[in-house]
Amino acid sequence: DPSGTFVQLRVSLVQTACGKRAPRRQNCRTLENRRKPTCLACYKFDRGDVPKVLDKYQNCGPSHHLAVKEIKHRDEAECRAVEEAGKSSDALYLPGMYAFSKGLPA
Repeated sequence: DPSGTFVQLRVSLVQTACGKRAPRRQNCRTLENRRKPTCLACYKFDRGDVPKVLDKYQNCGPSHHLAVKEIKHRDEAECRAVEEAGKSSDALYLPGMYAFSKGLPA
């Protein structure tokens, strides 16, 4: 994509029996029937020598929530918007992009 690099990450997390400062985190057992959030992150970087973030979206939500399908649809829409960042802006109009005011009569 000539407008930059798009990266999408999806991570599923689980709670473990180890504390945050445990020295051996790789040997932690997972806790059953606990929260298992799924996180989604989308980033769009420009093509510069030192890439800058053009746009980003991050969200972690519960996997057991009743509105998971709605959250997933919103996440997908947000990531598509991030992916479009930096592309030709003349074809894209966003509400509030332009502001007009009515002048008083002279």
